[in-house]
Amino acid sequence: MLRFFSGKGARTAGISRRQWLQIGTLAGLETLVGGRAPRGVDATKSKIAGFGRARSVILVYASGGQSQLDTWDPKPSAPDGIRGEFAPIATAVPGVNVCEHMPRLARLADRYTIVRSVSHDDLDHGSASYLALTGRFHARKSSNPPPSPSDDPTYGAVLKRVHRNDRFPYDCVHVNGPLQVPVLPSPGQNAGFLGRNYEPLVIGDASTKRVALADLDRHVDVSLDRLNGRQSLRAALEAAARDAAGDRTRVEMDQLYRQAFELLNSPQVSQAFDLSLEDSRLRDRYGRHRSGQACLLARRLVEAGVPLVTVFFNHTARGQDTAPTDTNAYGWDTHNDIFDALKVHLLPRFDASFATLLQDLDDRGLLEETLVVCMGEFGRAPRVALEPRFAGSSPGRKHWASVYSIVLAGAGVQRGGVYGASDAIGAVPARDRVTPGDVAATMFSALGIDPAGHYVDALGRPFPIATGRPMESLYG
Repeated sequence: MLRFFSGKGARTAGISRRQWLQIGTLAGLETLVGGRAPRGVDATKSKIAGFGRARSVILVYASGGQSQLDTWDPKPSAPDGIRGEFAPIATAVPGVNVCEHMPRLARLADRYTIVRSVSHDDLDHGSASYLALTGRFHARKSSNPPPSPSDDPTYGAVLKRVHRNDRFPYDCVHVNGPLQVPVLPSPGQNAGFLGRNYEPLVIGDASTKRVALADLDRHVDVSLDRLNGRQSLRAALEAAARDAAGDRTRVEMDQLYRQAFELLNSPQVSQAFDLSLEDSRLRDRYGRHRSGQACLLARRLVEAGVPLVTVFFNHTARGQDTAPTDTNAYGWDTHNDIFDALKVHLLPRFDASFATLLQDLDDRGLLEETLVVCMGEFGRAPRVALEPRFAGSSPGRKHWASVYSIVLAGAGVQRGGVYGASDAIGAVPARDRVTPGDVAATMFSALGIDPAGHYVDALGRPFPIATGRPMESLYG
């Protein structure tokens, strides 16, 4: 049986896989069923800079709050207690510095643009992750709400609603998920009120098995003809049952069965998930761990035609509390011990894996048609202090959403650029403020979807594709 949600997170978080799927089932009751729903899209031809330049988007999500001062926006002239322990280093772009523990990314700075002025006012992981993954504020701002059938849909669900892709059975794949904050699944990564038909495919830990998506290999006794026969029989039985009972949930399940069958029936699809086909030296450069192999799988999925791949670079925001020696468990929520956590666990892995992804895409000619976005839900405070309510013995930084940094590359984004700026201590935007809604609008625009357009729900109510505006200044 194909597992649509894999990894340990769904069960250890207190929500079983069955309950996780039920979230989508309940939401599906609110969605128009029976054939493909009309999409109601205002997607007129746009003249926005960068519009339609990307065949795919890879969103690398650094969960927990990546410190802007200790990564992309160092402040060496700030007072002691603000600037931190790390020194800046020069990059391939004159005048642009990054943290000393990101040497590979420093050498690749002429491939991407740093945006140093992203800002909002949501200060907790759950609702801020919801904002980052949907482009919209949660009704309970600065909280940790559970996923709900009434949630706004994640980007991939909206993408499928407005522009169905025929290159791959799924329009969106989430890798190294589901995202936990830190132990409960985060809202914002589901289809929400659009229902189960629009759910992304979720892949768990891709580093532990030959084929990242379990059970794609057909049983040796089941030929392709027999598989096709079983599919035809199942479809006939489901159609008869649907006509007899008028059960809308059967329609949704029929769509999931069709997607599962496409995954099983296509050698090209199966190969996309088979990381053993990669050169072992390249796998080593990505890193033989959850984060690295997730980035590698993202590149393979883009090659196979997936329009949107979200890589949860770390699947938990703060797993280090329960597993302080396991680098796989670390998230960027570094309230205490920030410099040890960054130097030993987080930055070496991030520097190697993210740099290899950018280099690999560029070497294969894929960066020209793939927009890569690396971001988290917020940044860290411009003050280093010990927080007694959190584990750890050395100082760290609190949540900070007033300003933080993200990175974009590919699909026409200016190479070697810096957009926006924070103030002298990395506390607030100094110019060119960017919102999560603007980031969402930029991603949709890159895929050729007018972010000012809308889609409709089952009741015909319009919902904007994005609430912000594309960052046109990113494009040369």
